[in-house]
Amino acid sequence: MNKKILIVDDEPNIVMSLEFLMKREGFQVAVAADGEEALARMGEFQPDLVLLDVMMPKKNGYDVCQEIRANADWSRVKILMLTAKGRDTEVAKGIALGADAYMTKPFSTKDLAAKVRQLLDE
Repeated sequence: MNKKILIVDDEPNIVMSLEFLMKREGFQVAVAADGEEALARMGEFQPDLVLLDVMMPKKNGYDVCQEIRANADWSRVKILMLTAKGRDTEVAKGIALGADAYMTKPFSTKDLAAKVRQLLDE
């Protein structure tokens, strides 16, 4: 069965390229444009992995990460945070809140695909 990936980012160009890449890699994909929509999609789509932007309207990625980790039904979901902020403090905060991995924008599509596969153990 195909693994499911939820892409959460408020930048349409980034969403478009991530969606194309993940579908090309053979994953089922759903998209959310902000943190609130992401949490709504979690229940209906039940992703295996969330590609989560940090800087978003309504709810930021840190808040979304924390809410995903607080929900026992989503404990198996992997979270890969994507951000333009690559300072050690941001990385540490994301990991402390339960993110499984962190990538700084811009990143290579090859590196992202490899990290996603690693997290999903495919």
